[in-house]
Amino acid sequence: MDEIFGIPAPLLFGQLLLGLINGAFYAMLSLGLAVIFGLLNIINFTHGAQFMMGAFVAWMLLNWLGLGYWWALLLAPLIVGLSGVIIERTMISRLYKLDHLYGLLLTFGIGLIIEGVFRNYFGSSGLPYRPPAELQGGWDLGFMFMPVYRFWVVVFSLVVCLATWLMIEKTRLGAYLRAATENAALVQAFGVNVPRLITLTYGFGVALAALAGVLAAPIYSVNPQMGTNLIIIVFAVVVIGGMGSILGSVLTGFGLGVVEGLTRVFWPEASATVIFVIMAIVLVTRPAGLFGRA
Repeated sequence: MDEIFGIPAPLLFGQLLLGLINGAFYAMLSLGLAVIFGLLNIINFTHGAQFMMGAFVAWMLLNWLGLGYWWALLLAPLIVGLSGVIIERTMISRLYKLDHLYGLLLTFGIGLIIEGVFRNYFGSSGLPYRPPAELQGGWDLGFMFMPVYRFWVVVFSLVVCLATWLMIEKTRLGAYLRAATENAALVQAFGVNVPRLITLTYGFGVALAALAGVLAAPIYSVNPQMGTNLIIIVFAVVVIGGMGSILGSVLTGFGLGVVEGLTRVFWPEASATVIFVIMAIVLVTRPAGLFGRA
């Protein structure tokens, strides 16, 4: 298997793997956005900064406390998720009865503040973060080289996305969340603490962004701009999949990552814009998104 469609097989499969890696991050970040918007109706522009915070918390745990990657997978989402809970309780909770624009402007401003604080303290250059020894190296598959860590990222993100979808769609807790967005007063009457449920939902969406940041730390350099580079694409993914659609965010994230990777092979000049072209086409033909409801 030397060539496929006139393209060297290692190049084609390498770009497919890169597309799956990017798709894994698109899916996890858009999943967090979809959870927050679908259940809270807040357009969370702080998401990119919270993704960056997850990577930085992993770096701090390693370099300041000596806690490695596996601890970071557990602690970074909890720490950043707790910061999200504080933001929701002190600021965002005051905006639920106002237009979506107020929440967008507030979270956009919070994101700029967080990024500015990290840039002033750590600078703009990237900080290295090595994967654990268990996930270093790779496998020679004959037609391509498969790095172990990248394979881990794809599989782990798929498991997290599937577990999140099952929790929201198939469990009693998910039913409470969905019911609270439709009729909070009725759910409150059944003894459910709706404000606490909403706060924990926002914290969970933030924790998903932080978890993606930990996964990204060994692949991308840890720097204050790493979330800014992704968040615009992720919002396009959410729009294409359908605002608030959990399953749509996951499928669209992975799918668009693969499309972007293949575009780099067959039409490199269009790779930076192909997702936005698809978004424009979807908005014209199906404004609610591929999986969204009007």
